[in-house]
Amino acid sequence: MTSEPRTRRGEHSKRSGDRPLDTKVSKTPLLAKIPVLKAFVSPDSLPIPAAQEQRETTQSGRPVDVPPWTLPGTQLRASARHARRGWYAPAATGAPSTTRQVEVLNTAIVAAPTGTEGVVQGRDNLSRTLISHDPATAYNMQPRQITSPNVLIFGTVGSGKSSLAKTNYVLRPLTLYHRRAVVYDKKADEDHGEYTDLAHQLGSTPLMFTGDGTGTRLNMLDPNIIRAQGLQGQTLLLSTVAQIARNDTPATEWEAKAIRHAVVTTLQRFQGGRVATPADLLPYLGEVPNDDDLSPESKERLHQAGLSVRFALEGLLQEYSGLLDGETSKDVDLGHKLTVFDLSGLPDTGPAVPAVMSIGNMWLMGRLRSDRGYFTNVLYEEGWHLVDGPAARVVKAGEKLSRALGISTVFLMHKGTDIPADSPGYTVVQEAQTVHIFRQDRPEDAAWAVRTFNLDPASEEIVMNLQPGHHLFKYGSNPEVHVQHIRSRWEAAVTNTDGAIAQVAR
Repeated sequence: MTSEPRTRRGEHSKRSGDRPLDTKVSKTPLLAKIPVLKAFVSPDSLPIPAAQEQRETTQSGRPVDVPPWTLPGTQLRASARHARRGWYAPAATGAPSTTRQVEVLNTAIVAAPTGTEGVVQGRDNLSRTLISHDPATAYNMQPRQITSPNVLIFGTVGSGKSSLAKTNYVLRPLTLYHRRAVVYDKKADEDHGEYTDLAHQLGSTPLMFTGDGTGTRLNMLDPNIIRAQGLQGQTLLLSTVAQIARNDTPATEWEAKAIRHAVVTTLQRFQGGRVATPADLLPYLGEVPNDDDLSPESKERLHQAGLSVRFALEGLLQEYSGLLDGETSKDVDLGHKLTVFDLSGLPDTGPAVPAVMSIGNMWLMGRLRSDRGYFTNVLYEEGWHLVDGPAARVVKAGEKLSRALGISTVFLMHKGTDIPADSPGYTVVQEAQTVHIFRQDRPEDAAWAVRTFNLDPASEEIVMNLQPGHHLFKYGSNPEVHVQHIRSRWEAAVTNTDGAIAQVAR
């Protein structure tokens, strides 16, 4: 009964005797014997097998607290005694640095999509950093960030493109020095245009255009138009309006000759007197110039060509009496920082809207010649009228002049597939250096945007799933950025575009 324990003690004594004399016996700390607390014992104070077990336990994913010596930083070094015993990781002494030098450690700052110059556009959906851009600022920087100040805004109904245009290209730029905005507003909000309330908030009275003669008038022979493009521009405008009135039938060379002769004759007859009007021009359309080189057949052909243009313009003036048949209304001016041409009272179809937009564009060019020193954002709601069709020639002819006069033209459209690639206005799309692409519901429309503006192919799916207020923003040769448009409460109130729907909902 007693021999077996003695044998064990003997064997133990024998094994102890085999150990070298200079080997030290490691003492296991008391905390190492407690299952949970042993995770907080420094491995350096444990015997080798126990230390290995402790590391395996810590790395095995058991629900134990993190050992303090594995945490970085010096803020956890609450006890100098524990630090001396190896409870904390060594603290490296950092090199002196500045905030600017360590910005490289913040990838959001390194990859900031835009600079800080210009107008706040929103925030990057990925890094949540500020997105700033302004065509005037980017165009005037050295070196230039963009080569054209034109802006395109695409998006389906309700995607937020109008709210962005009102905020980023009207309200916010107007707070800058020598900035103003001109808006051609076709979209109706109740019984007036969308920009009417915004104009009243800023103390401006919108110019109301109607089809019954009770609104504002524009004169196709306004002196400002001659001042803008000269006789050539005046002839181009009349040819364009005649083409619009004749269901997009362009003028022949005979008709162009008849228009030039009528314009020159009319301006000579009224030189030094009152301003000539289209009604004064009509009698000279069909008049044959005194040219001995023309045969009787040619004179008759020129006479018939002039009558063809005369009948088209005459029908337009009669149909929209009070809109285009008199002198330009006195209230059409750039006296305020915001000028709104409210076209919501004109029919959606027919020649009225593109004709007024074309005349207004030429008038604006001439008006700015005598009122330099400002940078002007010109917004075209339903801008396809000036990018597609006869009016596109007017816009294209004034592109170089618009840059010289400090104009940034902003076109708002639903989709780009409505613009034929062979249209004169397609060059406006190609030259635009600032693009905002909101949601496009159809795959072909999204593919067009990706292809036309050289976006990442993966952006096609993003464009089709953008939420309201979100868009892809691209300027110059920079890659596109997913931007969330952010507005203040006041901006949201004055740029709201669903007032009628909201009123019905109440």
